[in-house]
Amino acid sequence: MRGTKSGRFRTLVASGSAALAVVAGLTACGSSSSSSTSSSSSSSSSATTGAAAPTASGPGVGKPAVTIGDKNFSEENILGALYAQALQAKGYKVTLKDNVGSSEIIYKALTSGQIDMYPEYTGVLLSAVAGQKKNPSSAGAAAQEAKAFVEKQGLTLLGYTPFYDSNALATLPAYARQHGLARIPDLKPLGKGVKLGGPPEFATRFEGLPGLVQEYGVKPTFVPIAIELSYKALESGQVNVQNVFSTDGQLLSGKFKILEDPKHVFGFQNVAPVVKKSVLAAEGAAFEDTLNRVTSTLTIRAIQQMNAAVSIDKQSATSVAQQFLKANGLG
Repeated sequence: MRGTKSGRFRTLVASGSAALAVVAGLTACGSSSSSSTSSSSSSSSSATTGAAAPTASGPGVGKPAVTIGDKNFSEENILGALYAQALQAKGYKVTLKDNVGSSEIIYKALTSGQIDMYPEYTGVLLSAVAGQKKNPSSAGAAAQEAKAFVEKQGLTLLGYTPFYDSNALATLPAYARQHGLARIPDLKPLGKGVKLGGPPEFATRFEGLPGLVQEYGVKPTFVPIAIELSYKALESGQVNVQNVFSTDGQLLSGKFKILEDPKHVFGFQNVAPVVKKSVLAAEGAAFEDTLNRVTSTLTIRAIQQMNAAVSIDKQSATSVAQQFLKANGLG
């Protein structure tokens, strides 16, 4: 591991502050689809745990309580903590439910009333929830199509992040050199000889095996791997190629090679809160403004370094979110 916990986080905070100053001029773009495991286990915790209690004054005081959910991997836990704590700082009463499950599961939790909002990846919402088989042509188009879909169910999609989190295929540089791998289609000649790891839903989503087969003719041997074991499976040789996320902190190390996705099988994806329209109406304009201000600070460098602080340095998502918000005047 390179650097210390405090050293890495000082850089993270600085990058977040810089993002706040220039974000108005950024246009979100990129490719992707972040996936999550299909576990349906859900743990509930108050957003006040390990963080400041709601303020005694502010636009959220006296407004109805809100429940935020997040999916079951560390980046989502960070996002959930960021939104929950920022709202708390404005006086809103917030409960955070961590690890609700994959997109398919957490979206049902939202529409059934178990939660009031959650952070979602626009492309995976279209593929995993809406069942869309064709990827949008741009990040903006993905957000527009995702918003149009959720609004049919009394929901809406708020502003989306400058960063995008793409599903990606990673391998070790030595394996890439041995087989001449630079792009995903380079895997085709290897056929079933390639052991490709990924979470179980990677086998069924278009931004997974179906897309790799359809667009590239790649037909590897699939090995189900829990998200938290992705890099261990790759480094130990359990798999040759592994589905990872482009925002993973581990990619800062330079130890892994990402294969290019020229046909954008992994879609265009940025993060945006999916919220009930009734909640926005009840909470007032400051609620939406607070969420959008947090979203606007989240650059690729900021989220990668927050991910590294949690997944590599083993800091808690609550603590990392608290430090980031404070540095950017949001907590």
